[in-house]
Amino acid sequence: MLKTFDSHISQNLDFLKKSKLLLAISGGLDSVVLTHLCQKLKLNVSLAHCNFKLRGSESDSDEAFVLDLAEDLDLEVFIETFDTEAYALHNKISIQIAARTLRYEWFYDLANQLGFDYILTAHHADDNLETLLINLTRGTGLKGLTGIPEINDKLVRPLLPFAREALEAFALKNAIHWQEDSSNASKKYLRNKLRHDVIPTLKAINPHVLENFKTTIAHLKESADIIDDTIRDLSARSIASSEKGVTTYRISELKKLKQPKTYLYQLFKDYGFSEWNDVHDLLEAQSGKQVFSKTHRLLKDREHLILTKIEPSANQAIDDFLEVKATDAKLKTPMGTLFFDEADAIFGKRTNVVFVDRDALKFPLTLRKWQEGDVFYPLGMKGKKKLSKYFKDEKLSLIEKERVWVLCSENQIVWVLGRRADDRFKVSSTTRSILKITLL
Repeated sequence: MLKTFDSHISQNLDFLKKSKLLLAISGGLDSVVLTHLCQKLKLNVSLAHCNFKLRGSESDSDEAFVLDLAEDLDLEVFIETFDTEAYALHNKISIQIAARTLRYEWFYDLANQLGFDYILTAHHADDNLETLLINLTRGTGLKGLTGIPEINDKLVRPLLPFAREALEAFALKNAIHWQEDSSNASKKYLRNKLRHDVIPTLKAINPHVLENFKTTIAHLKESADIIDDTIRDLSARSIASSEKGVTTYRISELKKLKQPKTYLYQLFKDYGFSEWNDVHDLLEAQSGKQVFSKTHRLLKDREHLILTKIEPSANQAIDDFLEVKATDAKLKTPMGTLFFDEADAIFGKRTNVVFVDRDALKFPLTLRKWQEGDVFYPLGMKGKKKLSKYFKDEKLSLIEKERVWVLCSENQIVWVLGRRADDRFKVSSTTRSILKITLL
């Protein structure tokens, strides 16, 4: 197996030979074999072991085994102990998810702090098959059928082409010892049920199931690449604009598709949406209809779908109402920073700058989001206008309207930030003090 592993690294993962590597080791067969293989190839590896304190003395025995192995192979080793049960309880998640989260957060912290280029894990072909079967039982799209990626950001899985039988044969041939995790024998978890009951049956039916499985995954990945290319082309045609966390899609382009629901899934699956009938219904819905995921919102606005990220507010009351004192030189706002300066004259025309008659202002000023019923006197026009009518004339989208803030003196609008000043506060021939307000 060593020759095959060496050949695999040279042909497919050659960059590992010149990299500083952190190898995640549990003490079990897979990670111990990976450690020996990397050591024999003289790869620059250090070991990282997590003690989750979930199996009493057995967890401590695994830690001691890893320490001894590192000493025997003259490898650097890092050990971290976690109170996994407390973490799971505090975050209201399962023990398995808690352990996974703690493990990978620590691995990435080590890699970032100590300059490791990649993190190696010992997932193999059997793990890959188990993952595909798990995804099948839970329901999945094409991505869920393409298995575990060999390279994912800093994570690299060099053993992915190899069956567990090959790893065990190598260990036995070379008198390599490993730790047995007693929890692996339990059928409490779905993965273990598949490992002990389903996959052995599949192998009995067809001894070449893993090889055939790898071939199937290769074909599915090729199909996924074709879909990705198609979605990129669709995005190029359908995206009308994308800036400041707001992406606007042309509904007309989406309606041309023979299977719009399928394409909508591919376009928006990475944003956490799950109610795909509701997403599809947006194409024919009235303006203002919205669909939410935990992280994003999809909004129908006339002939467009608008995708925005949901930004959590730590203090909504403060965010929606701010006060400007007469002595303030600057103020941080959700729209940017406002700067207040004296000016000798009006110069230049920019949407982010207004000049007002300071004596016409009544301090403290207030900065707030616009409200239904707000009225102002647009600079350069006669008479008043409802902000809602002004937005309609300016063809602002629903998202753009939501982001409009107004600077007010008492109950009168001084400036619709970044858009239009109010005529009542303009600088005139009788103005004695000019206040320049800049939004940056």
